[in-house]
Amino acid sequence: FINGSGNSQNNLTSDQLSSSEVVACYRHLASCVGGCTDSLQLRDELRQTREKAQKLAGDVCHHLTSHLRDKSLPDGQRKEMELLWVAFSACLELLHVDMCKVLNISGIVSLADSASLVHTGLEGGCSDVAARALSLPDLNQVRTDSLPAGLESQERSTMELEISRIDRMIDDMEMKVNVLRWMVEPHGPLYADPLSSTDSASMALLSLDEEQQAPTSQPLCQQSHMFVLLLLLGVFFVASTLSLCIFFFS
Repeated sequence: FINGSGNSQNNLTSDQLSSSEVVACYRHLASCVGGCTDSLQLRDELRQTREKAQKLAGDVCHHLTSHLRDKSLPDGQRKEMELLWVAFSACLELLHVDMCKVLNISGIVSLADSASLVHTGLEGGCSDVAARALSLPDLNQVRTDSLPAGLESQERSTMELEISRIDRMIDDMEMKVNVLRWMVEPHGPLYADPLSSTDSASMALLSLDEEQQAPTSQPLCQQSHMFVLLLLLGVFFVASTLSLCIFFFS
């Protein structure tokens, strides 16, 4: 039973990571909608990525819910499941936001009118990114350059249904499992944020610059301290003189 639960948790963690990667890919693709790189191929890549993200989200949601509703789940495994729950909830909310953004922009900018596309300066496509996220050697790309009649309206109707489905999934998650996100503390190598080699080099250079600047900055600090001390002595001297004058001439 322990080995089985451990394998189940590892599979669930792997599915959650895959879900995060696909949602990140969808966000990357969604940023190109309405721009000069928008095309039928991009819309098809968005559709395939969105379908993959929803399939993974459904599987992860089902297994997470069943695990967290199990009263006999050990405390250690429950904490790990709660971490996955928080990460998955954030991932699902990002997917919902990006789907709404794509729906709104596609309603404003039409592929039938290329003049309405925003010239962002980007070039090339995102097929490689989408193919890696979907674990496909190559996407099933659209082979036609002409826009089929009614395709955009049909796509928007489908997206409205999918957005409603994501809404219901988020609501069901909150209703079935009560996980206080602010009480969940990340831990372990999975949630650590180590410095990369570039970050480490940058930190080392910054420390070196501070050490080199320290000898030159010390005299400036000493001069400022001396100035403040002299200013305080002058104020004290003026105040004493005024007190003596008031005492003798009053």
